[in-house]
Amino acid sequence: MMAAVSQARSSTVRGARIPRLDYLLLFGALGLTALGLVMVSSASITLADRELGQPFYYAIRQSVYIAIGIGGALLLFRVRLALLEQAGVVLLAGALALLVAVIIPGVGHQVNGSVRWLNTGLFNLQVSEPAKLMILVYLASYLARHGEEVRTRLSGFIKPLAILVLAALLLLLEPDFGATVVLVATAMGMIFIAGVRLWQFSGMLGLAGVSLAGLAVSSPYRMERLTTFLNPWADPFDSGFQLTQSLIAIGRGEWFGVGLGASIQKLFYLPEAHTDFVFAVLAEELGLFGVFTVMALYVLVVWRAFVIAATAEKAGNAFAALLAWGIGIWFGMQAFINMGVNMGLLPTKGLTLPLMSYGGSSMVVMCAAIALLLRVDFETRCTVEGLSASGAARAKRRRTAT
Repeated sequence: MMAAVSQARSSTVRGARIPRLDYLLLFGALGLTALGLVMVSSASITLADRELGQPFYYAIRQSVYIAIGIGGALLLFRVRLALLEQAGVVLLAGALALLVAVIIPGVGHQVNGSVRWLNTGLFNLQVSEPAKLMILVYLASYLARHGEEVRTRLSGFIKPLAILVLAALLLLLEPDFGATVVLVATAMGMIFIAGVRLWQFSGMLGLAGVSLAGLAVSSPYRMERLTTFLNPWADPFDSGFQLTQSLIAIGRGEWFGVGLGASIQKLFYLPEAHTDFVFAVLAEELGLFGVFTVMALYVLVVWRAFVIAATAEKAGNAFAALLAWGIGIWFGMQAFINMGVNMGLLPTKGLTLPLMSYGGSSMVVMCAAIALLLRVDFETRCTVEGLSASGAARAKRRRTAT
């Protein structure tokens, strides 16, 4: 990311200086990543020492994931949005192929009763993470190319909805209810912004709500999570153990925390302390001050994503705008759900905290999402020749010129 900043500041084309990148977005993303690395190191040090004999095992691996994520982000930043828009169908096919492959017996890797990972040899790839981003790129491409049909015809609304239902069904077969909720909510937000008729959107919203509620109450383990969420203290040593320990950790933090590295709950009590519940460890060690800092950084990233989207929309670049809207909604939704679960505001979901939780798949994909936001901002503000906007915006300019 920093190399892209240097390039954007110094590069010139035909004597015109290329606009700089969004430093606020970079600050928020890098701040969350750095703070996440610190908290993963703190949350996992005892676990890694006890089970692997290497206290910084997870911290080192997280550092490698961050390096890979930033390297991939630098490469993706150089890809023009027009190419991504044209590759929408290919990306959709790749996403569906990943979701199908993981549920094939003998191919998918099972952890804690769920088959969500593909063993790549170096690390386990959680397929829902790249699949979500690839589907969002396709959806932005479709809505940009068929915007008029989406706004005026039922068929234009049904087509992306069918793709969304197929992807949701494949995610539920893993099962990955949390990823399904995030994908459906983000896609619905993008379709609404694209201008779908209100009665169609209301019907889709009602159908999605009823379907997700039915899935929640029809599955025994999801129903147990729901009842545990309503009263975790009814069974604090079994079904409510994870949530009660998270609440204890957050409560112990008070205003300024017990001190970095001094968490008690991460030692033997809080399961998944460095992944799904790293926010609870942060709250215990850094207190309410640390919680507000993290929330402020997430608000900053989501706000900049929405500003970038609105600016691209005003510039007439529909694909770039919809992609930025989608990434902003996705980022904010996933952060809200993870923090809500940690604080007992939402039922337990297996969702990572973006840019902070331990995990290679999530880190690399989130870095890629930030790179796409930076690219959208870059292309929108760049007025020098040779850096074209996306295909939809370019076609619109041709129609206007003729």
